[in-house]
Amino acid sequence: YLVFFDWDRADLTDRARQIVAEAATASTRAQVTRIEVAGHADRSGSDTYNLGLSRRRAQAVSSELVRLGVPRAAITTQGFGERNPLVQTADGVREPQNRRVEIVLR
Repeated sequence: YLVFFDWDRADLTDRARQIVAEAATASTRAQVTRIEVAGHADRSGSDTYNLGLSRRRAQAVSSELVRLGVPRAAITTQGFGERNPLVQTADGVREPQNRRVEIVLR
């Protein structure tokens, strides 16, 4: 599941909440033992800032999953900053597809 974010934001949009809810529902239907939540940022800020932003995004998604009934112990949360872009860009470029959290059910 991919959850996208507005530039320089870590709050969930209505669409993002829908996607997180779909992941939460799917995790109860399948035999899911863990959920990996990985935050990412585009390259429009400094490395340090983007790492923190990606962690805040991942935490926002993780908190929403818990609010929806997913056990906190089943969730691992990581922030990758700008290190793993979906779309390769030059430094300083705002790329909406790189501002995301990936939710992986295992």
